[in-house]
Amino acid sequence: MSKTSQGTSVSLEVGKKRVFACALDWPGWCRSGRSEEEALETLAAYATRYAPVAELAGVALPPDVAQRFEITERVASPSGYADFGVPGKVLASDERPVDAAEAGRLTAILRGAWTWFDRVVERSPEELRKGPRGGGRDRDRMVEHVLGAESSYARKIGVRYPQPAVGDAAAIADARAALFAALDRPSSGGPLRPKGWPARYAVRRIAWHITDHAWEMEDRGTREAPTTDPDPDG
Repeated sequence: MSKTSQGTSVSLEVGKKRVFACALDWPGWCRSGRSEEEALETLAAYATRYAPVAELAGVALPPDVAQRFEITERVASPSGYADFGVPGKVLASDERPVDAAEAGRLTAILRGAWTWFDRVVERSPEELRKGPRGGGRDRDRMVEHVLGAESSYARKIGVRYPQPAVGDAAAIADARAALFAALDRPSSGGPLRPKGWPARYAVRRIAWHITDHAWEMEDRGTREAPTTDPDPDG
């Protein structure tokens, strides 16, 4: 993991109403808040919830990873993405070259995120607790949403496949294998296809979406309200 003398490297994507904080060396560990301070506090609070993803990837979080953050990038969010709870900006750090070792680390974390999501799905009830106004997808609809987003994200890195159906394990495995084949290799830091995404951003965006919905499913799989409100749906 890359740490500066000040702490764990974090980016802030600033919208008009919300700020998105992402731990740059830990794809998927992203949270938003109404201010920079709130976003960072929520990011720190989610370290223990992100830890299983890192552990499944074989790159366990250091015990002090959330004790001190170093803001290494602060950018304006394009088109209001941050206000809707989505990290929508390709950062300067996302455009750094990726060598074979780093590609392997990034895709290991992505695999960890998928494994964690699958485990959450397995233990979640089909009907999830609704929000204060009765909104929110139930379990299988949320899985369908994640699979659909994945097929859309895949096109940003030059990969195309039909959206797998919920419960079609073979098709889901094939889709993930296609994503990993595109990402688990060195790259220059530029987009993996014209007008597409660089590898670092692709992994960060995909892993965020997976973990965000896994946490939402965990929170809404109980009758009681969660202690930490999930971010707006991406």
